[in-house]
Amino acid sequence: MFSEYIEAALERAVYKTIEDEDPIFVSVPELPGAWATGKTIEEARKELISVIEGWIALRLRMGRSIPPIGGHTITASIEPVSVVE
Repeated sequence: MFSEYIEAALERAVYKTIEDEDPIFVSVPELPGAWATGKTIEEARKELISVIEGWIALRLRMGRSIPPIGGHTITASIEPVSVVE
């Protein structure tokens, strides 16, 4: 579920060349504030994966929803979960 969501987000990523030390800028329009830069497309993509993971974690901690992407969703349960040892 988690990896499929990130893969769907990466499929929607928009890459741009900017005048910067890291000239590749990438963002996911459906994920406000999720963007990364890199010296190469691959470097920017790897950084974006990390950014998306952090973006999801922060939204979940704040109790905010995660927008569906490509039919993939991430939800968190507020129900207590029992731990079996």
